[in-house]
Amino acid sequence: MPRLIELKDISKSFGSETVLNHVDLYIRQNEFLTLLGPSGCGKTTTLRIIGGFERPTSGDLLFNGQNILKVPPHKRQLNTVFQKYALFPHMDVAENIAFGLKIKRVNKQTIESEVKKMLRLVNLDGFEKRSVTSLSGGQQQRVAIARALINKPQVLLLDEPLGALDLKLRKEMQVELKSMQQALGITFVYVTHDQEEALTMSDTIAVMNEGKILQIGTPEDIYNEPKNAFVANFIGESNIIDGVIHTDYQVTFANNLFNCVDKGFSPEEAVDVVIRPEDLRITPPEKGQLTGIVKQVIFRGVHYEMHVNTGEFTWKIHSTVQSTLDEFVGLTVKPELIHVMRKQA
Repeated sequence: MPRLIELKDISKSFGSETVLNHVDLYIRQNEFLTLLGPSGCGKTTTLRIIGGFERPTSGDLLFNGQNILKVPPHKRQLNTVFQKYALFPHMDVAENIAFGLKIKRVNKQTIESEVKKMLRLVNLDGFEKRSVTSLSGGQQQRVAIARALINKPQVLLLDEPLGALDLKLRKEMQVELKSMQQALGITFVYVTHDQEEALTMSDTIAVMNEGKILQIGTPEDIYNEPKNAFVANFIGESNIIDGVIHTDYQVTFANNLFNCVDKGFSPEEAVDVVIRPEDLRITPPEKGQLTGIVKQVIFRGVHYEMHVNTGEFTWKIHSTVQSTLDEFVGLTVKPELIHVMRKQA
């Protein structure tokens, strides 16, 4: 897919505070890209710069190869959906959706036709005359999305639009948003701090912290091959323990030597070792690479979460098979499921 948006060496400061620190990022045509990170990491500022609501302190922003930093928001080929939907309470659903076309003085027949298309797209057929104040949160969000999409932008920017919804509705809307994006074939740039949202919907995830992009990749890459301890800990749950890599494919942690699949480190380099809870297996003690005592058992619905103390470390394990409290058990992990990464500076 060709590159549609490019951020080149973008920095942004508010007074003495640096919010974005030399960010480089490209977003491809028809891509669903998510900016993911904790509060204050710079993801919303990045989105606002793309939308034209903020000017960077330095750097360039290209759209189809053209620098658009001086182009005002209303003249950019994109629209934004915020967490607060900002619907017009004195207008019904159809009037809210049609607002952008009326501003452009599009004829009435075309407006009616386009509104009907948008209502079908967001599953609100028959809601034309409803007051927006009578709608549920999920329905209001769909109206806000339809209002943004009716102008046929090349890019839709979404700033934590599901944040105000309850868990069940949020999960439903994740699927609907991805379906809409695929049906429309336009670029979505999505901001969230919710890891599950990012993993569920995205083609590409950019993980941010302290104004920098730490890793960019597919959801599978980000989850299975995190580049550092922050990414590993932020995307899903992880056991992170200090280790030392001696030679290629061999690492020591928890006072034991393990085979791994990592290479290219300095001899005796101190590293972070990451193992996902679902990648550890509980075995009889005599078969374990490590042994320890089960200190906690929690039922999580689809699995049990167990905490096993081996003396040097307390491991979190996810398994569909329950161990008993205070049971003496073994732990094993396959070499390819041990992730070795350099210590963060």
